Amino acid sequence: MIYFVTSNKGKFAEASAIFPDLVQKNIGYTEIQADTLEEVAAFGMKEVLQRLRGPVMLEDAGLFIEALHGFPGVYSAYVQKTIGNNGILRLMDGLENRNAFFKSVVSYAEPGQEPRMFQGCVHGIIGSEARGKKGFGYDPIFYVGRASLGEMEIPEKNRISHRAISMHGLKSWLEGRK
Repeated sequence: MIYFVTSNKGKFAEASAIFPDLVQKNIGYTEIQADTLEEVAAFGMKEVLQRLRGPVMLEDAGLFIEALHGFPGVYSAYVQKTIGNNGILRLMDGLENRNAFFKSVVSYAEPGQEPRMFQGCVHGIIGSEARGKKGFGYDPIFYVGRASLGEMEIPEKNRISHRAISMHGLKSWLEGRK
């Protein structure tokens, strides 16, 4: 059993498809303003380890848009809450370069051990419209090939997504210790 600290039901659903013995813990933690997802995850893990005992993981992710110099990046959750997908589409209006990537950082720790981090990225583009009602957050405007992540069922998304890549990295590491 692993505690997954998140309030995001979508993240938990995707992670549960990879780790069936996951237990969601919606205890919250401070997400500092930092330059990298790794810094945010490391700070959050220190706080979480003071409050939970047992194997624990958390995940921080961001959408990085090339034409916007990496924005929203580490501020992705805040930007999603404030301007949402329509705001991002307005910012992208008229821009030819629509290249973007999602990055995920999973931090994992067990009692008495230093936290470990696992990363994953998926490259795609920001579409000109939101498509799909599956997934969450930026999924409907982030396209990989001809489909948005918002059009994909969890098994399909978990074959390519940033989050699945970082979580599979953790899973492989855990299995390699047995």
